[in-house]
Amino acid sequence: MLLNYQRKLITQLSIKKYRIQNRLFVAEGKKVVNELINSDWPFEILLSSEENFHPKAELLNLEEMERITHFKNPSPVLGVFVLPESQKIIAETTTIAVDNISDPGNLGTIIRLCDWFGLSELICSKTTVDCYNPKVIQASMGSIARVRCHYIKDLGASLTALKKPVYGATTQGDSIYKAKLPKEASYVFGSESHGISESLLSHLTGQLSIPQFREGGNSAESLNVANASAIFLSELFRSS
Repeated sequence: MLLNYQRKLITQLSIKKYRIQNRLFVAEGKKVVNELINSDWPFEILLSSEENFHPKAELLNLEEMERITHFKNPSPVLGVFVLPESQKIIAETTTIAVDNISDPGNLGTIIRLCDWFGLSELICSKTTVDCYNPKVIQASMGSIARVRCHYIKDLGASLTALKKPVYGATTQGDSIYKAKLPKEASYVFGSESHGISESLLSHLTGQLSIPQFREGGNSAESLNVANASAIFLSELFRSS
């Protein structure tokens, strides 16, 4: 049986300040929870509506799971995991950074893309949505277990300190299909509505874009930032 203080804690962990205060976050879904457990990520609470999910999981019925889920529909598995300590940037050959991303689904998808392309870290501006937001965790589909997210106050200065070119994805940049995309570089993706912040633009070595092929005025205004990241990464690793 879930205790009242546990129920209250799980509910509070939807809010960033409580995640920081308690050094805990929530993951829902069998795949995501399994990925974290298999990565030896320490957990405080493990709940399941399915028998034999895990020897340390407490069995709850779906009605109880509905009372604590952070989503419209409950998952059969929920875990409360320990927030990791902050780590130094390891400076991989290719660095991906995001600036002021507000949509949890987009950030989770970008984390998943980093994992797919073999990258182990993602550098985020302080104004980017928290990577331990339950919706980010779910959208990452377990990739959060393999991709470290660093939150940096001065993103431009931090990228410059890595001593390699810094390219920003903008609508005015050179076409990624014509430009040379060096693998040893940093690539920055800006917010869904405003793009890369003005303070960061001055740190860029160059700007790159995904050209639009539909002619005429009646066309899509922009690409979703997660979709744009996928196209960039695919082209980067194809040409390297």
